[in-house]
Amino acid sequence: MKAPQEILSVWKKFDDFPMETFTKAWFYSKAEGKRQRSVALMKKHRIQYGISGNCFDLAFWLLDEFTKAGIKAYPVGHALNTEDAHVGLVAEDASGKRYLCDLGDLWLQPILIDENSKEFTKERLAGFFPAAEVQVLPKQNEVEIVYHRPNGKQSRQSYETEPVAMDYFMEAAEFSQNHVYPKPLFEKRVPYENEIAHWEFDDWESKLSTSKGLFPEEPLSTIEEWAERIRKRTGADKEFLIETLKIYDKMDHIQEKSEDG
Repeated sequence: MKAPQEILSVWKKFDDFPMETFTKAWFYSKAEGKRQRSVALMKKHRIQYGISGNCFDLAFWLLDEFTKAGIKAYPVGHALNTEDAHVGLVAEDASGKRYLCDLGDLWLQPILIDENSKEFTKERLAGFFPAAEVQVLPKQNEVEIVYHRPNGKQSRQSYETEPVAMDYFMEAAEFSQNHVYPKPLFEKRVPYENEIAHWEFDDWESKLSTSKGLFPEEPLSTIEEWAERIRKRTGADKEFLIETLKIYDKMDHIQEKSEDG
């Protein structure tokens, strides 16, 4: 079920990349006009601040790297042009076998989705996703991934596997970058004992997901403290984190006021 070396060598360039919505909120507050960043601008921001972006940014950047490497790849996803959108890529090897590549959900590596291939299995597999085993269930023009967590819980994610046209992909990306959800999210794959775990800061709480279970971290009370914890976990620039957390804090208070009437 593992991808061949030519696909993995491109994928591994992103091993240290986080997935975060901080860049969306930060860039939305600064940009005028188009808010989906170019790959060149994403690279500049990564060098400056240690950031990467959301699932659209990561798919756009990974697609650019696959194209440069001569690998056929295209966007796939679900609920595009809505606030529930999620996007990844499918990459094809030299024989045309398709592999799901989803940096936005911080997979450890791509996974085969062609059930007609002799290597394919619907069994639960470890080593593809942090702190979970996965099952691949292909359907008509769709693939469903089932995540099996250490506590026995399951979650599911579906992708429409028909290639998304690039103009529609860019339209959906622009929609996403113009809709900033008021809850901050910053995720990173991190080493933990003998595995790669999943660290997550989500709506002012942080936790580490491992094969041994979920470990919530102590709550913090100030933006500066949160920025320092996120910096230590992810390597992102602390001043950028403080600036962006202040944006989210302001959005949070605005939402609270509107809910209070």
